[in-house]
Amino acid sequence: MLAVVINEGDLTLVERPTPVPGPLEVVIEVHGAALNAADLLQRRGLYPAPPGWPSDVPGLEMAGVISQVGADVDESRIGQRVCAIVGAGAQATHCVVPVEHLLAVPDHANWDQAGGFAEAFVTAHDALVSQGHLEPGERVLISGAAGGVGTAAVQVAHALGGRVTAVTRTSEHHDALRRLGAEQVVTIDQVGEVGPVDVLIELVGAAHLAKAQRVLAPRSRVVVIGVSGGSRVELDLLSVMQHRAHLTGSTMRSRSREEKAGVIDAARSALLPLWDRGELHVAIARTYDLTDVVDAYEFFEHEGKLGKVTLHVDQ
Repeated sequence: MLAVVINEGDLTLVERPTPVPGPLEVVIEVHGAALNAADLLQRRGLYPAPPGWPSDVPGLEMAGVISQVGADVDESRIGQRVCAIVGAGAQATHCVVPVEHLLAVPDHANWDQAGGFAEAFVTAHDALVSQGHLEPGERVLISGAAGGVGTAAVQVAHALGGRVTAVTRTSEHHDALRRLGAEQVVTIDQVGEVGPVDVLIELVGAAHLAKAQRVLAPRSRVVVIGVSGGSRVELDLLSVMQHRAHLTGSTMRSRSREEKAGVIDAARSALLPLWDRGELHVAIARTYDLTDVVDAYEFFEHEGKLGKVTLHVDQ
């Protein structure tokens, strides 16, 4: 197989042995993958892959066709269109995945879209539902709404009956976010003008939370899942007490196989019917061939994108 390999910060395509599935695992012949912030950190040596995953092959999500199955997996699954989240190794022509971590890909979804679905939408659903306990009719504030997880969270929150306020750095993508389901779209310097919010999905970190903490409603829930705008913020504890606010955080990559299976199962039940009906869309900023992965990483680091940067994998 071909794999993107990190070597002292450089990215190269390298021939590696095609992986063999273990018990309750499958091998995916990859047709689409996507970039995430964790890939940039792994490339810089700041976010190593969890034990058991390739330490030098980035990539947290991919889509493709099941080409091999391990013990205790029905052989009838070979040929199925699936997508998945993994600890690393998705940016390659083949990838091993635990069978319980697979999501079915609808026939109408192309590989570029499917390759960018799993990490964004599973993360968004977990943050909104399992961590944020979103209820229909509640106001949801989503920072970094133009990013991959942000565009997914806007759609999922809207589908669950939330009243979405999307926050972006500039006004460039406001119309697109309204089409995805945002009721209100503001720039980060306008956050103080937003009405009280019940759930805050924090994808930016300190640069946004420093302002957003002033618009929390009683019994609000703050879920931190991104800190690109800084990881240290001065928190008004008196306000937290007065509003009985809850602050939590979450990452997906470091969770155990069993924990991820539960998260994915919940997303499977809630999201796949919506995806099947065409009610969820993977917003794609740009797609590159796997052979142009260096250009893809350079583009990914630029600000001002809407949605995912994906990789098309020829087989």
